[in-house]
Amino acid sequence: MKFHFQSWNDTIVAQVTPNGIGAIGIIRISGVLAFPLVNTLFQSKNIEQLPSHSLHIGFLKYNSEVIDQVVLSLYRAPHSYTGEDVIEISCHGSHYILERVILILIELGCRLAKPGEFTQRAFLNNKLNLAEAESVADLIDSNTKASATAALNTLRGGFKSVLNNLREQLLTFSALLELELDFAEEDVEFADRSRLDSLIFDSIVQVSALCASFKYGNVIKNGIQTAIIGAPNAGKSTLLNTLLNENRAIVSNIPGTTRDTIEEVLNIDGILFRLIDTAGLRLHSKDEIENLGIERSLDKMQSADLIVYLFDVNEFLPYNLKLIVDEFTTKSFNFLLVGNKIDLIDRSHESDFKDFDNIIFISAKDKINIEDLRKQLIKLAIGGEIKTESTIITNVRHFEALNSLFNVLQEVLNGLRNKLTSDLIALHIRECLHYLGLITGEVTTEDQLDYIFSKFCIGK
Repeated sequence: MKFHFQSWNDTIVAQVTPNGIGAIGIIRISGVLAFPLVNTLFQSKNIEQLPSHSLHIGFLKYNSEVIDQVVLSLYRAPHSYTGEDVIEISCHGSHYILERVILILIELGCRLAKPGEFTQRAFLNNKLNLAEAESVADLIDSNTKASATAALNTLRGGFKSVLNNLREQLLTFSALLELELDFAEEDVEFADRSRLDSLIFDSIVQVSALCASFKYGNVIKNGIQTAIIGAPNAGKSTLLNTLLNENRAIVSNIPGTTRDTIEEVLNIDGILFRLIDTAGLRLHSKDEIENLGIERSLDKMQSADLIVYLFDVNEFLPYNLKLIVDEFTTKSFNFLLVGNKIDLIDRSHESDFKDFDNIIFISAKDKINIEDLRKQLIKLAIGGEIKTESTIITNVRHFEALNSLFNVLQEVLNGLRNKLTSDLIALHIRECLHYLGLITGEVTTEDQLDYIFSKFCIGK
């Protein structure tokens, strides 16, 4: 038996659990043929007569071949993830069984889903707006509590409520301004200019805060490149090992032991620090390989989001440190000064460096003040404490649209205060609505949607 269908009304199928052997593997089918198709294989019951949101155990059988004992999860349109009829088949997690079921469904008339196609259908069927759909991908990709919380907040509608409230108020004023144009000869005002001024001003403050959150959101989503820089034998590799709680880098008393950069990821309270242990910086070395390592260290320092400058408090003079700070400041580097090996000196020596800001003293070997160092890294990375309760922008596309929206809102406010005509103000407000629509998906193109959802995994 084979079903025939066309275009976007195709019934799609995909495995939604990761590849590999496991206890359970799940196959999702979505579309108008989901129920009749699966009904031809499920011999235990007539599922077309069964209610939505129900589970049923039985055997899948194709012709005379018994394939597997499965559990069917039934979701009828529109009360499903995609807004269409959806069935999820929970099979045993054999690669052969999962592949066999999918191939049979394709033979019967399903089409293999494209990456992100289930979520794309949810968007097209108004189950999610575009920002919420993108947060699904962010949630799947999240690898820390902070990134998961930020994505989940958007998926739950935190961002949506902010945008919808602004959009509705702008639509109201836009309609009133358009009405004024129809009565231009009578010189009447339907839109209260003082209320509109207040709305635009409040919106500018709100959008500005969202734009400002992107720096934090980008750190949450992508982590922060952190280069550990310093002279040879300052203890950079020891510090890396201490922060990671493992012997990742070779530690030696011989200067120049680290010849190349070593990169590791450190999770501090949900923020990923991509630590780079670099070769020790000194002006000249007779070792050609060490010189190559020093060149790479300088490159990493230039591209880092944060520089941890480690120095030996027993050997470094405040004057030398000031030269380093002046250089970093001139180049606008984000840096933290870390004086190491305080276990070997009188702690009063720290007062020699009292005039420096962003400085902390530790012993990487004896793990003294390491927790304070972690807190200082967080502070420099995000500018304060970790807060994921409010809406945080983590998507570059959203940030760019919000930045454009901010600029146009400024034009609206300036226009209102400079007594611009209704038609010009209405034009700017329509532009504001355009940028809001770009975020939520009211304004989009097929190519844009294909690009966005192509970054999803197959099965989601």
